[in-house]
Amino acid sequence: MCISGRGSVRFSISIQDHMRVLVIYAHPDPDSLNGALHRQILESLSAAGHEVDDIDLYADGFDPVLSAAERRDYFEPELNRARVADYAARIEAAEGLVFCFPTWCLGPPAILKGFFDRVMVPGVSFRLEKDGSLSPNLQHIKRVAAVVTYGRSRGILWWFGDPPRRMMTRYIRWFVSRKARIRYLGLYDLHKPDRVRCEKFLKRVAKAMSGF
Repeated sequence: MCISGRGSVRFSISIQDHMRVLVIYAHPDPDSLNGALHRQILESLSAAGHEVDDIDLYADGFDPVLSAAERRDYFEPELNRARVADYAARIEAAEGLVFCFPTWCLGPPAILKGFFDRVMVPGVSFRLEKDGSLSPNLQHIKRVAAVVTYGRSRGILWWFGDPPRRMMTRYIRWFVSRKARIRYLGLYDLHKPDRVRCEKFLKRVAKAMSGF
């Protein structure tokens, strides 16, 4: 294991723009590196004065499987919202989004992909216009950050197009404000565990969240 400690790092940085920030976390093991990163994110955001809401998908028991009924009703915004009303309301109340997850099989955990499939739907993340076009629906989101870990090297991920990075920096951008600031923090090559690198990354994440 790279790190499993429950400690955290503190930075004191003046923040002028306090926001409501929604953290979306996807890892089953609280004692993992991702668990430590999750705790660091929550502590640093709170210490910076932000109002923090936290969705722990595994702890919630979130069902990532899109049902046949959901697929049939995909273009019915009211039905979409009714099935995921709590999550939709929390996204709509947020001004900032922070994602924290590992990369498995070149992508995010299935539970996070299922969150996008079931929650980031018409009526929540985008609108269906009468002419058939799509319009972004999360333009109140000012900032987005992703804290992502990888087993393989960045070179290998580059060869495959680094799907998690594209998802967080390109796909998400379409839904949010055009002026939104998006930051991606990735730690690669964890198949070669290195405690020093992990601790440096924790500090990097702490500093980024303090200045979110």
